[in-house]
Amino acid sequence: MDYARQQRDPGRHAIGIAFVVLVHALVIYALMTGLARHAVEVIKKPLSATIIEELKLPPPPPPPPKKIVEPPKAMPQQPYVPPPDVPVPTQTVEPVITAPSAVVPVEPHVIAPPVVEPPPPPPKPAIRRGVKRLSGDYPEFPTAAIKKGIEKGSVVARLSIDEKGNVTDVSIVSADPRGVFDRNVIEALKSWKFSAEGEKYIAEIEIGFKVQ
Repeated sequence: MDYARQQRDPGRHAIGIAFVVLVHALVIYALMTGLARHAVEVIKKPLSATIIEELKLPPPPPPPPKKIVEPPKAMPQQPYVPPPDVPVPTQTVEPVITAPSAVVPVEPHVIAPPVVEPPPPPPKPAIRRGVKRLSGDYPEFPTAAIKKGIEKGSVVARLSIDEKGNVTDVSIVSADPRGVFDRNVIEALKSWKFSAEGEKYIAEIEIGFKVQ
């Protein structure tokens, strides 16, 4: 809606006319009831005005007087007087002869070397070889072997020796040829004598045969 159309609107004119009529009616009512007269009497009363003076603050206290510090007066210096020389008495010290003290020679502490125990002897073999006899004869070449044309042979015998070195038993381990020299070897080795070792042991001996 534009401005010209709003001005021609009859509703807006009716509101304005109603407001003007209401104002006039209120004025007439006030005149009739004496409200206007009471307002005029209030206005006619003298007005009293009070003047409020500005509070004056007390002046600030004067500053404390400044103390004047006088510098200390310099004391007059007295001239330095050296003390009188006092001779120091000299004392004669006689030489003291001291007897020389005997010096006891201290033997050096010798640390004994640790005792090294000798290693235990190696255990003896169960069957010894290369044992030397002390006495006894070698077995003879048998005549039966010569008749058979056997010219040489060998026998390995095992001997049981007691604590005193005596042969207690003889057994044939091997023989070549077999059964030819066994009896002669057993009879001869039973008479052999070995060194006494205080214990029993077993020895093996190889005996060779050859026709001279």
